[in-house]
Amino acid sequence: MTFTYRYRKQILIGICLFLVLSVLGLSLLFQKNDTKKTSDDIVLNTEEEEIEVKEPAEEEQVAYYQVDIKGEINNPGIYEVKEGSRVIDVIRLAGDLTTNADTSVLNLSKKVKDEMVIIVYSYDEVANFTETKEKEKIEQEACIKQSELINGACIDDSSNQEEYTKSSTKISLNNATLEELMTLKGIGESKAKAIIAYRDTVGVFKSIEELKNVDGIGDTLFEQIKENITT
Repeated sequence: MTFTYRYRKQILIGICLFLVLSVLGLSLLFQKNDTKKTSDDIVLNTEEEEIEVKEPAEEEQVAYYQVDIKGEINNPGIYEVKEGSRVIDVIRLAGDLTTNADTSVLNLSKKVKDEMVIIVYSYDEVANFTETKEKEKIEQEACIKQSELINGACIDDSSNQEEYTKSSTKISLNNATLEELMTLKGIGESKAKAIIAYRDTVGVFKSIEELKNVDGIGDTLFEQIKENITT
């Protein structure tokens, strides 16, 4: 073996070792960079999470109503209830009904309103204003105006109190007493008695125009009082 051959062999071995060491060095360098990058990402994500911490949501504003409850209730008085509460909720808050309470004319599921008045009637009170041919209609009218206050818990409380106020100033042909009928202009005792006799024999007035069928009441008198009467 010549010297030149041995020299070339050592050079090739040296080159191979150099290449192997270079590859290993580069691999270690890339691995170190990847580890550093991963560590930086963890720190960055942690910082982002701290920044994105959400503040607690603001509490919703809840309205409260003052409601007055009277009548056949264990603890009548004024109670504060949340918006959306119903008549039955106020009744329970006020210690529930007495044993003499009659809720047949009340809407227990009705939502309450601010300054609402709830009147719970007794069995006797309800019985006294339900004996009529127009039971359902008169029953509810009596429920509303049983006292000086508008009972907001009635099944049909007209919800528009303006309409009730307007109609309550008129004389009802079907319900007015002799004395109330005599307050109408041109209606004396004899004509008032004739109106009562008509509704007792013929039946309830279905319209105010039917009043002209009563003896002694013509077109002229009807025109004078038609704005002051209702059925």
